[in-house]
Amino acid sequence: MYYIIANETHLKGKGNRQLETVKKVFDVAGKEYEVLFTQKEGDARLHAEKITASDGENTIIAMGGDGTLHDILNGFKNFDRCSLGLIPFGTGNDFAATAQIPHDAKRAAEIIAFKAPKNIDFIELSSGLRSINSVGMGIDADILKRVYSRKMRGHTKYLRALIPALIRFKSCNFTLKYDGKEEKHFGLIAALGNGKQLGGGIKLFPHAEIDDGYLDLIIVDYITRFKMIGAFFKLISGKVDKIKNVTFVKTKAATFIHENENYTIQAEGELYDNVPLDAHIVENKLKFYLP
Repeated sequence: MYYIIANETHLKGKGNRQLETVKKVFDVAGKEYEVLFTQKEGDARLHAEKITASDGENTIIAMGGDGTLHDILNGFKNFDRCSLGLIPFGTGNDFAATAQIPHDAKRAAEIIAFKAPKNIDFIELSSGLRSINSVGMGIDADILKRVYSRKMRGHTKYLRALIPALIRFKSCNFTLKYDGKEEKHFGLIAALGNGKQLGGGIKLFPHAEIDDGYLDLIIVDYITRFKMIGAFFKLISGKVDKIKNVTFVKTKAATFIHENENYTIQAEGELYDNVPLDAHIVENKLKFYLP
């Protein structure tokens, strides 16, 4: 059974036409499907929990963006029998870019209707929180706070929030533990990637692969205001590893210990206060539809 999970408030005009396009693809393919709508945060997770708790071999289709994927992944119960597909319909669509899922609804639906899923990785924190694309703390969380507090819209909202964040954000002290090592950092960014990008196209993890069994760990330590502009252009062009004061490693697990009691992490653009950033890669467990 195929279950299409879509945000009801977005299905107006173009959104409704895209949903009808997806339904036609499944009709042609002879697939049995049901459309489930979400109206508030957490609805997609509840749908996923209910669908994947059964013994059936079900496919969930996220008709949305990174936030919808995040909710569904965190509701997944039966990874052996259930699979996940994506029809990109969000603002950032960062994971879709990494997975090379086309934005055309018909083509994306055909991948799910006519192909078999492949096993990919995801990130899991010690708290149980899961992330399909990235988790991090520092300026990435600060950018999201600015976007949400100012109710920014549009595909450039993350870049518009990045510039004032680069000017005003203060680096923080934290301890990093990975591969038996322990390091002290005064960091601007501390993040782990499964996908290649975040924030609507900022290629923070240019070497990441969704099925290589590794986390891509990046730390950008303190950069002077004078050097911020050059670092900014390297960042948005996917050359973050060319910035000085950057630590780049692939690892199976990592722990960031923030010196402050109160801090915020982000996962797929969702903000979580005081959740430990203690993560490991879950290898080849999620069945996902890829081109």
